[in-house]
Amino acid sequence: MIIGVGIDVAEIDRFQEALNRHPGMATRLFLDRELMLPSGERRGIASLAARFAAKEALAKALGAPPGLLWTDAEVFVEETGQPRLRVSGTVAARAEVLGVKSWHISLSHDAGVASAVVIAEG
Repeated sequence: MIIGVGIDVAEIDRFQEALNRHPGMATRLFLDRELMLPSGERRGIASLAARFAAKEALAKALGAPPGLLWTDAEVFVEETGQPRLRVSGTVAARAEVLGVKSWHISLSHDAGVASAVVIAEG
């Protein structure tokens, strides 16, 4: 049973400008491991914008309740290349209240826009 669906888009250049204007923003939005590629290099801006869109989409799938912490949702990639969500804290608590048992996520970026879809399944 689908409990919620969220979709969001982020203009990549605008997201970069926001990060430039607010140096601490990246650490408020992302866990350290989300900022880095498995190789140890810093993740590119298009990839970060897609992860931000995923966190926005996740909040929408949960009904956009106040008080969710950005870092209580982690976007990671399995060895197969498939993106996944790992939730904790405020996000996990809301998901439990709603009966969410699993997550489905899709990320994309093209033509200056990053997008994400999140489905919460019970």
